Amino acid sequence: MRHGAVRWLAATGFHTLRWVEWGPEDGAPVLCVHGLTRNGRDFDPLARALAAEGRRVICPDLPGRGASDWLPRGDLYQPPVYVGALAHLLAKLDAPAVDWVGTSLGGICGMLAAVIPGHPIRRMVLNDVGAFIPKASLERIRDYIGVEGDFPDLAALERHLRRVHASFGALSDAEWAHLAGHSARAAEGGAVRLHYDPAIAVPMLKGPVEALELWPIWNAITLPVLLIRGAESDLLPADTAERMATREGVRLEVIEGAGHAPALMDPAQIAVVADFLRD
Repeated sequence: MRHGAVRWLAATGFHTLRWVEWGPEDGAPVLCVHGLTRNGRDFDPLARALAAEGRRVICPDLPGRGASDWLPRGDLYQPPVYVGALAHLLAKLDAPAVDWVGTSLGGICGMLAAVIPGHPIRRMVLNDVGAFIPKASLERIRDYIGVEGDFPDLAALERHLRRVHASFGALSDAEWAHLAGHSARAAEGGAVRLHYDPAIAVPMLKGPVEALELWPIWNAITLPVLLIRGAESDLLPADTAERMATREGVRLEVIEGAGHAPALMDPAQIAVVADFLRD
């Protein structure tokens, strides 16, 4: 595993986006982009598997998460800004083709990037996110994001993650410990906090939450897509996934025993992604 960083320009100046990467530096690149409150280390098992096949796998922390810089204003934590940061990363890679794996918010960023003229995305995995996100799902996320505060120790933080992310699926104790260990930052008195800027919640708290319609974006995407849906997902409704899958070049995989969003840590889930990217 290697560490990387790039300076990127936002409305408030330059900031640093950081990532970890796996596999040979000359391998065909795969960009793995995490969900709203998560970080790039969620993809460690998937990245190791793809790296073993000779792929270069880059897993960034979005602005305000993990090792990347926090932004000076909460209203900047929105997908177009994230895409701007990721565009700097794509430019630094300077690869003729890149595969994109996006979980939830990471998938939204991927869809936005895939309609920019001249983008290098060859094929895309959308993990439990699609062209329509219901209002109730966004309200559920709004109600827990950014309000957690301090936890007395890592075990308490892990219990919190097990509760709010139970829909990730049947993870092992080691996998939950991995998520917790990379989701924690030190606080005063030996306590720990979740490793993201609480201000990422600002855009969702500024007014009433409404359903998110991305059909115009989706309809403009022409590259091959693997659409993964947790069978119990409330964020990617079954009818939305089925409608998306009617388009040529879209493959739908439903993951039983998971909701939003499958963790992509299980060997069977990893195999689904690897097979698609290998085709």
